[in-house]
Amino acid sequence: MRILYGVVGEGMGHATRSRVVLEHLLRAGHELRVVVSGRAHRFLTERLAGYQKLNIQEIHGLSLSYFGNSLDRSKSLFENLRKAPKGIKKNLAVYRDVAESGFVPELVISDFESWAALYGLNHRVPVVSIDNMQVINRCRHDSSVTRGKGFDFDLARLAVKIKMPGAYHYLATSFFFPEVRKKYTTLVPPILRPEVIAAKREPGAHVLVYQTSPTNQSLIPTLKKLPYRFRVYGMGREGQEGNVTLCGFSEPGFLDDLRTARAAVAGGGFSLLSEAVSLKVPLLSVPVAHQYEQELNARYLEKLGYGAWARKLELEPLLHFLDQVDVYQETLQGYPSRDNSILFACVDELVQRVANGESRPVVLDAEAPGKYSADD
Repeated sequence: MRILYGVVGEGMGHATRSRVVLEHLLRAGHELRVVVSGRAHRFLTERLAGYQKLNIQEIHGLSLSYFGNSLDRSKSLFENLRKAPKGIKKNLAVYRDVAESGFVPELVISDFESWAALYGLNHRVPVVSIDNMQVINRCRHDSSVTRGKGFDFDLARLAVKIKMPGAYHYLATSFFFPEVRKKYTTLVPPILRPEVIAAKREPGAHVLVYQTSPTNQSLIPTLKKLPYRFRVYGMGREGQEGNVTLCGFSEPGFLDDLRTARAAVAGGGFSLLSEAVSLKVPLLSVPVAHQYEQELNARYLEKLGYGAWARKLELEPLLHFLDQVDVYQETLQGYPSRDNSILFACVDELVQRVANGESRPVVLDAEAPGKYSADD
């Protein structure tokens, strides 16, 4: 089957997860045209080099700006408006190229990427959504995770709904499984890189800390007050400062430090949280301010007993979390170890249904931890 696949480039989590699905489809013999923005373009080009029946093209996508552990809304808006004219011109050129190349998609798959989804809607090609964001819109969340966030929650739900309307089916990846409230929706476990599935949990003495921005100048002094060894990624430098080891980024090195960590401290990004939960590593989540999806992930992490969350990475919440690590570790033992077989079965079923010319399925036949029920 000819498949157009769109990958959003903001953050690398979408790229690493899409790589897993793309490799599955390529191994099955499908012909793929991938459109991707940002750093994800280089990542996928390098990781998928050598595959036949594959074409990867770079498009323009929106980007976000941060200061410390907060989303800078004003700067994000300004930068996206500044880059919009060239970006639109670039995307129109890719649109024409796809239309004139003789590649006629029979199916569109989008990882929260608008260009491919709009192409599918405009050409009446079925669109399958595969991403973690749809949990916000297509599931029912109780007050324990939305309390005090009414406006932010409603705004996030609306944004997600507008981003990917009218898909043939939604595969929402998640490490938590709230009740599905909308038709044409299936919850599947997190998409895990092969390296994560193969990793063996061997808890050690160090605490892994991952920072999305190097501007938190109080972090190292705070960690140095604690009687633990820390391995810190994301500060933009390497070296040893007392009990704190500053690490340069390395995918294998980071994963090794994660699987052997006593516990981890990170933001609220879905990829790292789901990998930590899958490896059964207790985690303190400090979500980026003004990023509701990250806060929702963090709140579910705490609700399920897999870790804790805090608005700021400060001494008191960090101490409380580290004192409770053994409790979180015990709870995590109940989280089922999974590979990607549930996701792959759902993807294969959807591809086959499209190939057969079937109408959009309300519920899939494939096994999944969350499905729509008319009785709900």
